Amino acid sequence: MIKKLSCILLLVLSVISCYQPERNCSDFKTGEFLFTYEVNGVTKTGKFIRDKDYSVDYYDNKIDSASVRWLNDCEFVLKDLNNDIAIHYKILSTTKNSYTFEYKNAVKDTNKKLIVRTGTATKTK
Repeated sequence: MIKKLSCILLLVLSVISCYQPERNCSDFKTGEFLFTYEVNGVTKTGKFIRDKDYSVDYYDNKIDSASVRWLNDCEFVLKDLNNDIAIHYKILSTTKNSYTFEYKNAVKDTNKKLIVRTGTATKTK
């Protein structure tokens, strides 16, 4: 009985460990997207338009522009054109029209704690 239970448990763990979320990252390299973000406990919606070289963000009545450098199909760095801030993004999973990502500062600052956040972007065009 214990041997049979062990075999079943091993089989279940094997199947679970093989699961990989869907990542069709190339579908999201360019386009128009909506995303949500939080400021002081208030959830807001922003928009960005990304082509192969640039990303333009529209949020809180502001417009930010950044260059885009793809590291591979699922990772890229946005570098703000107005200052020297670079953010590293990694697409974790995709659906038909959205992707979940994590982001953090691209350059490590030993004086600051590394903060990794996640978000979701929905492709509108």
